[in-house]
Amino acid sequence: MATTEIRFSGSGGQGLLLSARILAAALALQGRNVAQSNAYEPVSRGGLSRSDLVISEGEADFPLARRLDYLLILDLAGLGVSDHLLSPRSVVLADAELVPDPPRGDFRTLALPFAETARSLGNPRVTNIVALGTLCALSELCPPELLLERVLAMTPAKFDRLNRDAFAAGQAMAVHEPA
Repeated sequence: MATTEIRFSGSGGQGLLLSARILAAALALQGRNVAQSNAYEPVSRGGLSRSDLVISEGEADFPLARRLDYLLILDLAGLGVSDHLLSPRSVVLADAELVPDPPRGDFRTLALPFAETARSLGNPRVTNIVALGTLCALSELCPPELLLERVLAMTPAKFDRLNRDAFAAGQAMAVHEPA
């Protein structure tokens, strides 16, 4: 049974768990089977935070990632804790500013300006949405329109324009990266 495993990793307060919930909801609307698990240190901001999605054609037999297809790292707190789950098929997406020395190895690593892009849009809190747009475009796990619809449905309406812009910026960032 084919599975896709994704880990969102960084520090508390970056919206990683929200991003994983949004992607899981979009995939579920497509009829995909998704198991999600979260782990975080008991602090509201800072400290390790991560969320795993296991996407399966059939019922997911285990909710924790065992071999990552995609690893998104938005902060140094998430660095190093997932390296043992990387394989030649893995793609690592790391924030170029907050993770200056991302994992390197027999897998693909892309250091991209997620936080810088969010700041240029006027709010660093949409770094997670920028990264989600990039992940969507590179992974082709679900149609971008569906994922954006879930972003808008699961975040406050007053941030709709900002989230649209952040998602579009993330998608555009992926266009410049070879598949």
